[in-house]
Amino acid sequence: MKNKIKNPMLLTALVSCSLITSHVLASDNIAKKQLSPGEIVKQAPAEHWQAIDPNNTLYIELDSGRVIVELNPLLAPYHAEQFRKLAKEDFYNGLNFYRFVENFVAQGGDMLEKRDVKTAQKTIKSERIHHAKASLPVTYLKSGDGYAKDTGFLNGFAIGANKAENQYWQTHCPGAFAMARSNDPHSGGTEFYIAIGQAPRYLDKNLTVFGQVRQGIEHINTLKRRPVTDEKSGTFDNTIKTISLASELPVDKRTPLLKMDTSSSSFKALIQSRMNRPNEFFIERPDYVDVCGVTVPVKEIK
Repeated sequence: MKNKIKNPMLLTALVSCSLITSHVLASDNIAKKQLSPGEIVKQAPAEHWQAIDPNNTLYIELDSGRVIVELNPLLAPYHAEQFRKLAKEDFYNGLNFYRFVENFVAQGGDMLEKRDVKTAQKTIKSERIHHAKASLPVTYLKSGDGYAKDTGFLNGFAIGANKAENQYWQTHCPGAFAMARSNDPHSGGTEFYIAIGQAPRYLDKNLTVFGQVRQGIEHINTLKRRPVTDEKSGTFDNTIKTISLASELPVDKRTPLLKMDTSSSSFKALIQSRMNRPNEFFIERPDYVDVCGVTVPVKEIK
């Protein structure tokens, strides 16, 4: 006959210890079964990848290399069209990145405002919030954050949303491509900036974000921090050789890219992996990730 535990407090402690141990083991087993972000990207089937449209792709050519930006016409169609026109008329050739704020933005364009706009507009009406007629197919995160009650991904772009009002906007995650302006919300037209370092999410819904750097962000991060050498003559250090539209270049001069479909099961698994960090290195797994903590995977077509 087995010995009985007569002390009820000891019995409770043993049961509690057993439950905790079971919970830890279960958590570890879940972590072991879940794929790491790298494994998910590597195993994603071909149908979970999308070609980035050359007509929505900008090439910013710098001395150090090519920066590739995908425009976001779904949420900001007029801004996307504005930059297509500016690229086609070679507006940015020989201009500069003239403002660089560490862990904030790199801003480029016509600082001295001497260059004429030909086919595009001098200024363009703000598209800081997109008002849809019906709900859009967003892959939402489990929870929003302090800047948006609802956040997620739409067509490969990190977004915030007001689902009740069918309002959507692209967020200021690192690499976000946006229109600079003065205090007038509709004063932007040619000057742009790229978010670098920390995500300046407090700018969300205050300015129009209409694209995302897909490749070459390292060239933006290594721009000279003190770019102006002669402000009066307009000579700067961070020269923009050209900004062109991929669809306007010969095929052999393009850099064709694929992005992971953010409505695919692979991307949804990637979100879960980012939330729970299954790698053995992690001791604590927060079961949370913010919208800027999930980078949409991109790969070059060889």
